[in-house]
Amino acid sequence: MNENIIKNLTNTNQLEEVLSYLRKSNIGKIVFSTSFGLEDQVITHAIFSQNIDIEVFTLDTGRLFPETYDLWSQTISKYNKSIKPYYPSAPNIEQYVTSNGINAFYDSVALRKECCKVRKIEPLNRALQGSIVWITGLRADQSENRNTANELTWEEDRQLYKYNPLLDWSIEDVKSYINDHGIPFNPLHDKGYLSIGCAPCTRAVATGEDARSGRWWWEEETKKECGLHE
Repeated sequence: MNENIIKNLTNTNQLEEVLSYLRKSNIGKIVFSTSFGLEDQVITHAIFSQNIDIEVFTLDTGRLFPETYDLWSQTISKYNKSIKPYYPSAPNIEQYVTSNGINAFYDSVALRKECCKVRKIEPLNRALQGSIVWITGLRADQSENRNTANELTWEEDRQLYKYNPLLDWSIEDVKSYINDHGIPFNPLHDKGYLSIGCAPCTRAVATGEDARSGRWWWEEETKKECGLHE
């Protein structure tokens, strides 16, 4: 990606404009990964409502909340667009569960990370193959770890750019955008679930806790990531 494209990305204020500009730059395959969180619904709306040629995909781990699947259905119905699913390898899941148990992720950090690797990382790597830009819904104030992220970075391991257009948005900015545009969102957000992943690994958060504290809450309060954004 040349320096002029990078400069214009950081100088464009409107989300729809920056995504349209990125697509019109003819830099190659651009993809957006959604887990149907508030931020992801904002970006999905910007892409679908403007008919921007950016592939939207999701990782179906097989352990998502029913509400997440309902929102997935609502979203494709609202925009009449497709969201491409990527699933874990069945043999890998079978081997993990056979060797460790169906809920082995509670037993150790290593087993939890292995489950994330099987259910998320391997499918993500397949989804990103051949892409030049990977768009995500990361925001800086979601956690201490994400507070150090950059809007645009080069990922050497995956050989692509990772672009976080909402990095400097506040949660109030996100909610205002959703309300202003009538975007469907997961009802669990209204019940204290600020960051929603797999059902067994997600709880509601208390007042004052950061958005990621409800993920893998039984572990030490270190960085709460599964490996997708490390």
